[in-house]
Amino acid sequence: MEVIGIILSLFLLMFFAYRGFSVILFAPVFALLAATMSGLPLMPAYTELFMGKAVTYIKSFFPVFMLGAVFGKVMEDTGLAKSVAHAIIKGLGKERAILAVVLSGAVLTYGGVSLFVVVFAVYPFAAALFREADIPKRLIPGSIALGAFTFTMDSFPGTPQIQNIIPTNFFGTNIYAAPISGLLGGTAIFILGMMWLERRRKAAQAAGEGYGNHTVNEPEQRDDMNLPAWYVAVLPLLTVLVVNFIMTRVFTWDPSLLAPFQAMKLPLVAPAVKNVISIWSLIIALVCGILLAIVLGVNRLPQGGLAKALNAGAIGSLLAIMNTASEVGYGNVIASLPGFKSISSALMSIKIGGSPLVSEAVTVNVLAGITGSASGGMSIALDLMAKDWLAWANSIGMSPEILHRVASMASGGMDTLPHNGAVITLLAVCGLTHKDSYGDIFAMTVIKTSMVFLVILFHTLTGIL
Repeated sequence: MEVIGIILSLFLLMFFAYRGFSVILFAPVFALLAATMSGLPLMPAYTELFMGKAVTYIKSFFPVFMLGAVFGKVMEDTGLAKSVAHAIIKGLGKERAILAVVLSGAVLTYGGVSLFVVVFAVYPFAAALFREADIPKRLIPGSIALGAFTFTMDSFPGTPQIQNIIPTNFFGTNIYAAPISGLLGGTAIFILGMMWLERRRKAAQAAGEGYGNHTVNEPEQRDDMNLPAWYVAVLPLLTVLVVNFIMTRVFTWDPSLLAPFQAMKLPLVAPAVKNVISIWSLIIALVCGILLAIVLGVNRLPQGGLAKALNAGAIGSLLAIMNTASEVGYGNVIASLPGFKSISSALMSIKIGGSPLVSEAVTVNVLAGITGSASGGMSIALDLMAKDWLAWANSIGMSPEILHRVASMASGGMDTLPHNGAVITLLAVCGLTHKDSYGDIFAMTVIKTSMVFLVILFHTLTGIL
């Protein structure tokens, strides 16, 4: 009955999320359903278990969500993000339309712009370019997904996306962990994804299919003359990357910085400075990026000005952080149930190659798929089992860096199932349906999920990070 309760709650959470119900509301509902079926008292399970872990997650990662959303909104409203996308797309031309869309999404994502903002920034140019090249519009979502949701989100070392930040808090690593493995996996995803999309384009061309007659959310004619120069627009992105690198790899943090706060016996203080260096570095980098973007683009802000852009970014971050925190709280309740012990034992028993990597990849992938969230699924998995995986790795002399990279890449695997919020947003922005375009997004999902195991095989055979 205890295991059935867990499985039932997971199924209901996934079903309701797919149907569009908020996980902020229903994650605690189904967590408490599982808790009740396991005999735990209802109210303590909510206030102590669920809320305890949700608040811990917010404490750790809210600054990254908030500043990332503000940075993305300022880049969007000032036209800087659109300028970068337009420059790449115009530079490559209609002959390489798919590549242009993929690269524009990749540059923006790797520069620290939220993938949701990337969708809005890239779509108008992608639609115009695909129409000019007479490529089916239904291929746009797959192209944007490949550029924004895959290799620059969680594979390439140094990416400032949250999926690459979360593991640092559990493994004491930094965002440049396992660089060779990350570059190998990310490059493979890019190549295979491009091969798939080009194959689909050629098949459509052979069948005589063009852009198609579309009326839903077709972009209006834009005035490219009002966009800032691309070499100016890219400066805030470079600033985030450079400052982040300096603060992570060059600057020497005082290991005693946390000592006064630990002496105060404050709740939720990190155990060591190394556990929060990546978060502190990204906070500083994003603040620098925001300030530079404001200086460069304040005169181009629409009605409402700077206050509107900053407020919209800050308020928009609340939904993202609360969604993820609710999923993490849900995982904490499930992890406390007796029935989960048998589930976790089964996952930990996956010992292919004698290392924890396959166990980690499968667990993170499954939970990311169930929750429909890369950051949420990974946070649940690491919160439940990171200590066991780390102890396992230490017992065989394995670097925590590869644990970081595998967890990050696995989170971006099965997360893009149909109920994923980014997928739903992407299709809505493009004016298309799951029936029209989800097949290509699912192909990207299969590719990026498979590449996690390629990275595991590479590391197992070579030992290279």
